[in-house]
Amino acid sequence: MTSGVRRRMGVEERRQQLIGVALELFSRRSPDEVSIDEIASRAGISRPLVYHYFPGKLSLYEAALRRAADDLASRFAEPREGPLGSRLRRVMARFFDFVDEHGPGFAALMRGGPAVGSSATNALIDSVRQAAYEQMVAHMGVVGPAPVRLELVVRSWISLVESTALIWLDGRRIPRAELEAQLVQDFAALAAVAAARDEELAALLRDLLKNEPGDGPFTDLATRLISLAAS
Repeated sequence: MTSGVRRRMGVEERRQQLIGVALELFSRRSPDEVSIDEIASRAGISRPLVYHYFPGKLSLYEAALRRAADDLASRFAEPREGPLGSRLRRVMARFFDFVDEHGPGFAALMRGGPAVGSSATNALIDSVRQAAYEQMVAHMGVVGPAPVRLELVVRSWISLVESTALIWLDGRRIPRAELEAQLVQDFAALAAVAAARDEELAALLRDLLKNEPGDGPFTDLATRLISLAAS
């Protein structure tokens, strides 16, 4: 017969448990709506014990945000193999998996929440954007500093992805798969406009487009634009 004695957790193990519980709750509701009492109850410990590991909800929120930020940044990682359009489709699918799983928390972070505005939180958000930027530049095959116009394109596109995800969360009025494909094509469109004014970027795009299949997202965009102009 097994005993009902609960195993005692070590300090770091307990901290990680609390972060996991907080992240789960913050993913379902805005952090403003989650109390320390609820976190304690879900973790199976007392409220004072939560404060033993974290001085307050803000510090626990920041710790949960740090874990989420690492997870979100990893969604942009992708082997540098195959057509660029296909790679970006997989990146967008993983990004929207995260948005789907952590909707309220993602929205609270981007629109304003209990930790937004703190230097720690701002640094975490910036680290995700920087990781996404570095991954995207690497996908373009750039070694060293990116051309200025390419940097503008990539950083503008990352902002577009964030704002699009927030709008999508408010009712999910566009099928997710369509939105993912649209964002990949948005990147191609932004890059093409910039390349029209920058021969270095144009040469880079021409080289990348050689590997795009006839049924890929970039070819689909070109077909749609030609059809639109002809109508």
